[in-house]
Amino acid sequence: MDTVIRIARPEEYAALGELTARAYLDDGLLDFGEDDEYLPVLKDVARRAAAAEVLVAVEGDRLLGGVAFVAGPGPAADIARPGEAEVRALAVVREARGRGVGEALVRACVDRARATPGCARLVLSSQRSMHSAHRLYERLGFERTPDRDWNPVPHLDDLTLLTCVLTLRHTD
Repeated sequence: MDTVIRIARPEEYAALGELTARAYLDDGLLDFGEDDEYLPVLKDVARRAAAAEVLVAVEGDRLLGGVAFVAGPGPAADIARPGEAEVRALAVVREARGRGVGEALVRACVDRARATPGCARLVLSSQRSMHSAHRLYERLGFERTPDRDWNPVPHLDDLTLLTCVLTLRHTD
């Protein structure tokens, strides 16, 4: 069966929120587990969808993953500057990993960024331990931007997020 990438439907928001939270929890990406303050943010797909385009990967009626495409700076963006779009909250269920689902979701974001007027770059943040995601981003042409690394929770010194950029078109 083929994987389809499409806009998330409101009736899928709760399931996608749980899928995203579970992926981050299972991968040990939340310092405080079920008590982590970021967990409700991951689960709140409706809030993401109000300020960004939330995409899902589905196979038949099975939800395999999701991502938020943020078309530019604003309430849903963490690091996007003018002329940039951002990838947020990429998550794929464990059973579907290694099948190209994450890559298809990121490629859909790249396509959307290319189609966004005035968008010259696509940016994203990831945790140090997201090694398979780093390999994916590198394979798709993203480059590390250490000067933009940042910490969303300043009192947690070890939570510096690594940033990457994909240049879509050069601006002179």
